[in-house]
Amino acid sequence: MSDPSVQHQQAHPAVPVLHEQRLDEVLGAVPERGRARYRPHRVGMVWRSKVFRAGAVIVALLLCGLVILALVREQTGPEGFLVGLGLAVLPVPLLMAAFRWLDRVEPGPWRNLIFSFAWGACAAALVAIIANSFATRWIATATADPASADTLGATVIAPVVEESAKAAAVLLIFLFRRREFSGVVDGIVVAGFTATGFAFTENILYLGNAFGEDQQLGSSGFASVTAGTFFVRIVMSPFAHPLFTVLTGLGFGFAAVSARRHRVRRIALPVLGLLLAMGLHALWNGSSAFGPYGFYAVYGIVMVPAFGLVTWLAIWSRQRELRTLAAELPAYAAAGWLTPAEPSALSSMRARGMARDLARHWQQDRTRGRAAARAVAEYESFATSLAGLRRRARHGAVGPDFAARERELLHHLWQRREIAAPALTQAARLTSHRGPHRGRHAHAGRHASMPYGQGHGYEPVPAPGSGTGYGQPHGPAYGQLQPYPYPYPYPYPYGQPRPQPYGYGYGDPGSVRPTPR
Repeated sequence: MSDPSVQHQQAHPAVPVLHEQRLDEVLGAVPERGRARYRPHRVGMVWRSKVFRAGAVIVALLLCGLVILALVREQTGPEGFLVGLGLAVLPVPLLMAAFRWLDRVEPGPWRNLIFSFAWGACAAALVAIIANSFATRWIATATADPASADTLGATVIAPVVEESAKAAAVLLIFLFRRREFSGVVDGIVVAGFTATGFAFTENILYLGNAFGEDQQLGSSGFASVTAGTFFVRIVMSPFAHPLFTVLTGLGFGFAAVSARRHRVRRIALPVLGLLLAMGLHALWNGSSAFGPYGFYAVYGIVMVPAFGLVTWLAIWSRQRELRTLAAELPAYAAAGWLTPAEPSALSSMRARGMARDLARHWQQDRTRGRAAARAVAEYESFATSLAGLRRRARHGAVGPDFAARERELLHHLWQRREIAAPALTQAARLTSHRGPHRGRHAHAGRHASMPYGQGHGYEPVPAPGSGTGYGQPHGPAYGQLQPYPYPYPYPYPYGQPRPQPYGYGYGDPGSVRPTPR
């Protein structure tokens, strides 16, 4: 009788695999960052240097920031600028924390998020101010009707210009940081940070101008223009710009998980997302044209439901990433790369947090504890990337570098295995308890202060060849053919030198810490 689980997995499209390679070959295929090969300097190829390109991007954003700072300060005045800055910064930490929480399953590198925020606050805002002003003046001159020019500029020109400028940041990361842009959540987070930066600069301008108007009119308090602008832009609709641009991010996110053979879909989805962002932005800007209550009608009938729908989709996508871990990682556990309990722990945010706490508290000092917790966090991130990679391979959304990327992720997992595997296994046991004493047991395990690898039923990791502990392969023995669904590199081959685990020495200066993802 055939195994139904095997039949179920064989029904999926074939995934590119690694065939019968020794683990030392797999691990040796990815050199440490500290052992990068020497590359001679090439005359005339300076622009290919990562340092040069990063420096050029930073300089360009700084120049945009200085120009936008001068323009906003000129329009609002020194006092208006300071007031606008102080009020506009209030929603920024909340929005950034919300998007970062959404990205906790597979955290993206901060450099991408900082670039996105800076692009929105500096480059996109500068393009919007210059393009909107030029277009509005040209329309006013051509039609000799400044009022209609302002309305047309706000409802047609501004949505097209601003959403296109913000979408450029998502496009750049999608093209040049493709490995770190792997799904819907990544699209939402990158777009959200970009729009948060743009809204920050725009709010400084609006609030600063409102304060200047109050200074001229002599109004103050709740009846002032500043208070009204603050209520509308900061209290009622801080999510407006992020909501618009997240639609573009969703388009890029769905394109990232689409099969490579669907080229039309991979182009059409981002374009469709951008068009939806422009349309919703235009409806929001033109709401005042629907009468005295048009703004509130659009806010209640369109904006709030759209915000709720996008929020639900974002949370659903986050949960889907966790379900992907539970579905894809058991194959690696069967091949011996993970312990049997790790897929369950890695698919639970509570267990992942508990594993980091266990690794921290099992150390004898804070320095080693922080290093161990960081190793577990990186292990969790690499495992999430591995599960996502395998899922995209099932849907034909990976390139020819699948095998190299898989080897690299497995290499990083193995480096951290001796630290992360016991913590995750114990976290899986603690979170699987049922009954009235669950919280007490979890609390005792989380805050236990003992040397790593001791206590909670654990013995120190045995030496290779002992046949027990985490070195024991789970699945077919090493050296045997492993038909699908066990196509992955075999477990640690006894008799071979054991690779030194990540964090050996827990923070020694020579240790290597590659960035997750």
